[in-house]
Amino acid sequence: MEFKVTFATKWSDFDPNRHMRHTAYNEYAAEVRARYFASQKFSIEEFTKHNIGPILFEEYTSFRKEIHLGENITVNMKISGLSQNNERWKITHEVFNDAGKLSATIKVYGAWIDLTKRKLTIPPKEAQYLFENAEKSEDFKVIPLK
Repeated sequence: MEFKVTFATKWSDFDPNRHMRHTAYNEYAAEVRARYFASQKFSIEEFTKHNIGPILFEEYTSFRKEIHLGENITVNMKISGLSQNNERWKITHEVFNDAGKLSATIKVYGAWIDLTKRKLTIPPKEAQYLFENAEKSEDFKVIPLK
């Protein structure tokens, strides 16, 4: 299932050079992940109920084209890796400018954490399906268990 969100950029997203701040790209990617989870009926309230949350180990951003003040952007989400027990995951986001040109690629590597134990955890059965229907990237790989 393809998942993408179009955003109207905000004044605060831009730096004095009149192009989008590097951290704004990552903030939009994080918003897409949160909206994806909510679209799968696993909102912040569900995370709270199950006492888990997503954490990131790595976040890598590659910039291709500028996004200018006043442009809309579209950000998608593809699963590029998943462990067999769904504990660890890799997600790739692509950010497109108003003209539909690829402006940035954001790759994140993360996992689920038990918010009481502060240790990695396998998601509860109610969340095992979260990435099942998500679009997979062309370079998708199973993440080996350690």
